[in-house]
Amino acid sequence: MTEPTNDEGVLDPEVAAWLEANPMYGTPLEVLDPEILELARGPVGAPPTRDIARVHDDEVDGIPVRAYRHDGPPTGLVVYFHGGGFVSGSVEAWDGTCRRIAKAAGVVVVSVDYRLAPEHRFPIPLDDCHAALAWAVANAADFGADGTRVAVAGDSAGGNLAAAVALRSRVEGPALRAQVLVYPVISPKCATPSMDENGEGYLLTASAMREMWAWYLGPDGDANDAFAAVDTAADYTGLPPAIVLTAEYDPLRDEGEHYASVLDGFDVDTTALRYDGMLHGFLGMREIVPEADQAVAAIAAFLRARLGPSPRPR
Repeated sequence: MTEPTNDEGVLDPEVAAWLEANPMYGTPLEVLDPEILELARGPVGAPPTRDIARVHDDEVDGIPVRAYRHDGPPTGLVVYFHGGGFVSGSVEAWDGTCRRIAKAAGVVVVSVDYRLAPEHRFPIPLDDCHAALAWAVANAADFGADGTRVAVAGDSAGGNLAAAVALRSRVEGPALRAQVLVYPVISPKCATPSMDENGEGYLLTASAMREMWAWYLGPDGDANDAFAAVDTAADYTGLPPAIVLTAEYDPLRDEGEHYASVLDGFDVDTTALRYDGMLHGFLGMREIVPEADQAVAAIAAFLRARLGPSPRPR
């Protein structure tokens, strides 16, 4: 079910050169100065250069959000949750990614600046994300979007939050048409072959991932709560169609692909794409590798198909 994008089986040489030139990004999380943590765990590459017709900042119960609309009639509404291991990242740092998706998919993107651990542990970030989704749907008309054509999306920790919001919205609403999970964080167990194989030297380290889970859940957190460890739910029936993107040299590769297979096993229409030669965070490397734009194009095609108007009956 997982479709590789190439069969090279080696780390992309442009990525390898970038890693060598930027050793800070291989530094274990636990030894980083907190003041540079957000930089170290944010997207990499050049500042945003993709123009967008309208950018609007707002708040949802004190949580900042930023809405992006391209210059044509939007096909739908996408609520985006940034990455950063639950402990870093921001709407500002993910500005370029959201601009690219809004433009490529022809959608309104609402990016959510949810509160971060360890000051705000689970389930506070999830609560923020779900509240922002409900707000975005209720106010969709203000953005020129259709509140019945809605998706959630996120990368890394944001992919975990998108998956958890999809699970929660199945019961509490609002209704979703799609979920986009980009190299998502899935399990606090951190016990897969890819976590061992790719746990050092490829941007995200296994030790950093375990540390971030500890900060997110806290000492009293439940590592089996399905809204955190999203692969522990008893049932996935009725979840919206999903696209799951993974990277060959990512510690999170196997858990993302496992989650895609779990969804598929419950008859959730699921597309899984592995980007060989890539590592965690490659979506933000548009100035370094073409796969970054290829991944955005795949996301855009999926969103257009799921959020576009339904075919007229013959």
